[in-house]
Amino acid sequence: MAKKDKSLPKILAFDVFGTVVDWHGSIAAEASRLKLSVDPNAFATAWRDGYKPAMARVRSGELGWTKIDDLHRMILDQVLEQFDIKTLSESQKRDLNFIWHRLAPWADTVQGLTRLKKQFTIVTLSNGNLGLLANMAKHAGLPWDLILSAEIFRHYKPDPETYLGVAATFDVMPGEVMLVAAHKDDLEAAHRLGLQTAFVQRPNEFGPTHLRNDLREEEWVDYHASDFNALANLLSA
Repeated sequence: MAKKDKSLPKILAFDVFGTVVDWHGSIAAEASRLKLSVDPNAFATAWRDGYKPAMARVRSGELGWTKIDDLHRMILDQVLEQFDIKTLSESQKRDLNFIWHRLAPWADTVQGLTRLKKQFTIVTLSNGNLGLLANMAKHAGLPWDLILSAEIFRHYKPDPETYLGVAATFDVMPGEVMLVAAHKDDLEAAHRLGLQTAFVQRPNEFGPTHLRNDLREEEWVDYHASDFNALANLLSA
């Protein structure tokens, strides 16, 4: 689905975790590989559940600026305690924390991004820190034109500084930027600031047993696509 009354954007800014890469499947697979005494899906869900509360502590000022790698490690330590996992050495914990740098892309991701890159400037707009996003791009073969991160703006989404920072980086109007995301709260924040929006369905983002009930089309969303190739079709890329 596409709205016909809008001019095409110049910049496509992509949310990454869940939109571009499969965080749940990757983390569950890593838990299985390490033979952790825990249900892999429960472990992945618990780790991710700590994500927004940890960022909220930074956004509220309770914590000073803390990059996602460090927040992920704080959450990991809590999750290991929650599941009573005591078998990992410090080096193993550090390597496990860096699974976020090695998340697998969805099957359509690289082909879809490559198609979109031919017509648009494609960038990340992620709460992930710069080192994480660079390592992920190298690992997964993600063809970004530029990596933008909350770390650059010292604000986590959904703070306005992140979305407007993309427009400022390229010296364009907010309406010339389109946020591409699988999360409607992210898209709503961008929409309120005048960015165009594209919702990409990722029905398996939260694992094989979680049924998403938020995949319906919304009037305020400019483009609604099943994956990146479908989005490229909508944008004639």
